[in-house]
Amino acid sequence: MYGDEATVRKILTELGDTWAVVGLSSNRQRAAYGVARVLQRFGKRVVPVHPKAETVHGEQGYASLADIPFDVDVVDVFVNSDLAGAVADEAVAKGARGVWFQLGVIDEAAYGRTRTAGLEMVMDRCPAIEIPRLG
Repeated sequence: MYGDEATVRKILTELGDTWAVVGLSSNRQRAAYGVARVLQRFGKRVVPVHPKAETVHGEQGYASLADIPFDVDVVDVFVNSDLAGAVADEAVAKGARGVWFQLGVIDEAAYGRTRTAGLEMVMDRCPAIEIPRLG
């Protein structure tokens, strides 16, 4: 398990409400689209990060985390596991407070680096499943 219940709760309730969602585009068929909508319903500001830099759910998109001109609290990662480690490293460089790897996204080395850098991290879980459970 890559993120105990206390860490899940902390990321969802204590780290802040600005979430960069890496892999979020206007494609309604992708999981990121629906998860971002759930996060918004629970009061999170969702910032799309995708090479197309599309506006999604009313929020301006950016091509990379480095392009976002304001602070980001949590980076939610919807990319393949082989790309996720680089995104975690970018989250550290950006000054994020937490990183969330979605279901099926696993990179143990990235998990270790991110935790060593002082960020909270969850891997292989979905915030849209976890946030309603908080009650």
